[in-house]
Amino acid sequence: MKDDAKPRDLEDRTFRFAELVRGFVKQLPRTISNTEDVRQLVRSSGSVAANWIEADEALSRKDFLMRVKICRKEAKESRLFLRLVDAGLTKTTLGTRDELAAEARELTLIFSSIISKSE
Repeated sequence: MKDDAKPRDLEDRTFRFAELVRGFVKQLPRTISNTEDVRQLVRSSGSVAANWIEADEALSRKDFLMRVKICRKEAKESRLFLRLVDAGLTKTTLGTRDELAAEARELTLIFSSIISKSE
């Protein structure tokens, strides 16, 4: 994802990440390993967005921190499954996979920063 295309708001950014992952997986080869890895990738990418919404609406500081830590964990998991998935041999899918993995890493760093500033 290019910097000028990234939404400024974290809720929009995490939603966009989950949305782009869903578009990406539709282009992947249908293999046994991809079936399992894609299932996990779709869940973890959506969980980043869902848990950020939960954090944003947290009832306490402790609840906020727990949700942000879950966001970080799910972003890391998304990156893992992006790296494991068989993207095939096209430059488009390989490039998209790398962009999504970079975004997952950036989200991990953002959540880590929020956690360190909140603790």
